[in-house]
Amino acid sequence: MTRWYRRGVLLAQQLAREKTMPSEVCARELVLDAVADAPRSGRPLTYTAEQQCAIVGLAVRKPIEYGLPIESWTHRELALTAQREGIATGISRRTVGRILKEADLRPQQVEYWENPVIDDEEAFREAVARICALYRDAPDNLTAAIHTVCLDEKTGMQALERKYPDKPTQPGRPAKLEFEYIRHGTQTLIPAFEVATGTIIHARVGPTRTEADFADVVRQTVNTDPNAEWVFILDQLNTHTSETLVRFVAEAIGFAGTLGKKHRKGILQSLTTRESFLTDPGHRIRFVYTPKHCSWLNQIEIWFGILARKILRHASFVSTDELRERILSFVEYFNDTMAHAFCWTYRGKALKA
Repeated sequence: MTRWYRRGVLLAQQLAREKTMPSEVCARELVLDAVADAPRSGRPLTYTAEQQCAIVGLAVRKPIEYGLPIESWTHRELALTAQREGIATGISRRTVGRILKEADLRPQQVEYWENPVIDDEEAFREAVARICALYRDAPDNLTAAIHTVCLDEKTGMQALERKYPDKPTQPGRPAKLEFEYIRHGTQTLIPAFEVATGTIIHARVGPTRTEADFADVVRQTVNTDPNAEWVFILDQLNTHTSETLVRFVAEAIGFAGTLGKKHRKGILQSLTTRESFLTDPGHRIRFVYTPKHCSWLNQIEIWFGILARKILRHASFVSTDELRERILSFVEYFNDTMAHAFCWTYRGKALKA
């Protein structure tokens, strides 16, 4: 109070000498300055900014570079290494944790990803931009009777039966799932995802994923609106450019030419010739292939994530038949209660490592 009183007296004397009244804004600033706290030293930093930057530098490098036979850091190992390297004497793992939190670093977490295979930069950019444009225009295209559909297979879905019953959640405790399980085989899912509506038009669940299986999904999907145009987005798996698929498309669009013979001549000769036919922009049914190692461009992968979280990750199945029925039931449930167009914010700028 004494300090503020002294400042108030000095302020009054200053105004008296100037013999003018300040404006309201100026007066407010003078009063606030008079009652403001005096500068304080505060507690000095235990570790300097340079030391903290050095610890962050440790975290973004491999532990093996510092002689540790491990692949990822923990806060304890970072603290010990910082001391050994002379960066910070006596630093604790908790202090390291606070430094990394401020830098938004989590060196203990790892995610897998695939580098896109880019042989031709210009062609890659065009392919990515083309697919993003299809997603953007899908609602308007559907109004014009042009369906935009994403296709892919989810293979190796295991029918795992937990050896003992689950324990339900309780207040303050999560549900408990039995660790041991019994294997009953696997199934493969091939769904057709409508981009504009976010629904699964058709889904096939079975033990195989042959070219006939895939072509049948395309056939069943097209049959839901046989006179419309169809654009399918998918990856470059060999069953996606098969002879069976080419023959179906040729029949469906009334192709009058000759298809040739597989491995010999004509449209059926090779993967390249078949792909050229299937991607022909003049066809009512056509296919757009994502670049290699760019599965993230296919919206069906988002739906696969929903499927895994909702039923596959924690469920117990006594047979492959039960697994199949549960998946098909979920498809109906999803279409009725959850389906919506995904918000695709990516606009086609090519990604490179």
